[in-house]
Amino acid sequence: MPGTDLTRLRAALTAFFALDGFIFAGWVVRIPAIKEQTGASASALGLALLGVSVGAVITMMLTGRLCRRFGNHPVTVVCGVLLSLGVALPPLTHSALTLGAVLLVFGAAYGGINVAFNSAAVDLVAALRRPVMPSFHAAFSLGGMIGAGLGGLVAGTLSPAHHLLGLTVVGLLVTAVVGRILLRLEPPAPADHAQPREKDGTPRSRDARTRGLVVVLGLIALCTAYGEGALADWGALHLEQDLHAHPGVAAAGYACFALSMTIGRAGGTTLLERAGRTRTLVAGGALACAGMLLGALAPSAWAALLGFAVTGLGLANIFPVAVERAGALAGPAGVATASTLGYGGMLLGPPAIGFMADWFSLPAALTSVAALSAVAAVIGFATRRSAVG
Repeated sequence: MPGTDLTRLRAALTAFFALDGFIFAGWVVRIPAIKEQTGASASALGLALLGVSVGAVITMMLTGRLCRRFGNHPVTVVCGVLLSLGVALPPLTHSALTLGAVLLVFGAAYGGINVAFNSAAVDLVAALRRPVMPSFHAAFSLGGMIGAGLGGLVAGTLSPAHHLLGLTVVGLLVTAVVGRILLRLEPPAPADHAQPREKDGTPRSRDARTRGLVVVLGLIALCTAYGEGALADWGALHLEQDLHAHPGVAAAGYACFALSMTIGRAGGTTLLERAGRTRTLVAGGALACAGMLLGALAPSAWAALLGFAVTGLGLANIFPVAVERAGALAGPAGVATASTLGYGGMLLGPPAIGFMADWFSLPAALTSVAALSAVAAVIGFATRRSAVG
């Protein structure tokens, strides 16, 4: 595949990653308004929001097969269309039940596009022979920050229906332009992950050992995504409730985390080229562990904000590396497995923190993020010879 085509393919995939983050964040910031519109109680809304999770997890496992049958690029484009259309549906609902139903559709598209473009990115990483996977996830994070910021700006002037319909228009336009480019580009030639090899170069079948390594990488993704979900839902409450921070300062907690994660991912390729995957995983897990201990146990809000920022830097490249290695071992099926486990960690984090906060305290519960970051580092080190390189 010519170098110019690889460059165009990288740009197209980067645009889809950014669009995914932009649309999802735009939906998230309108959840309070949708709650008011539907008249749902907190518990009913929580059940409705599970629709996103259920739809995503089910589709993630199916999308690997679709990618093998139809190709990563067509599946990415189709899911981009569905995601863009799906985000306009929640404002049309007037009960928690119908909201949950349309969120199943939205979640299915979200899960599908994540597996499809991550699988395409794994193939491109192999073709480029450079560890550029973090750059795609940096685009996702940046798109999310822009989507959340824009959503906050227009929340006071635009209704959820008009705002999310605007996201649909943007999504369809981007998909039409970038998707056309993506469909015209042939995927890179099958990489080594199509036939995993032993250290002596002999082909290795996708046996139980290979599947086990993919699950291990998925567990690394789970450990780190757990922290992202926990900080998104509980970081601001910790700052305001436990450290008596001003609401504006409390709101900056997740922003510090997200910004540092974006910066960390932007420099991820250089870091991986210089340090390698194992050192990146181990150092990232250790840094996130230290940062989250500071964030959870610091006596002042400013120290906690610093801890959140350090945690973001530590976690930034662990998920992309885990997904890339899972794809290198087992193709789209590996990406699907690692993504599903990782997404499960993001879903597990918020409720787990809530239960532990009731049993102990919120600061104590947040130290579980540090513990799982340390577990990710240990797993990364223990599997250094076989899974992460």
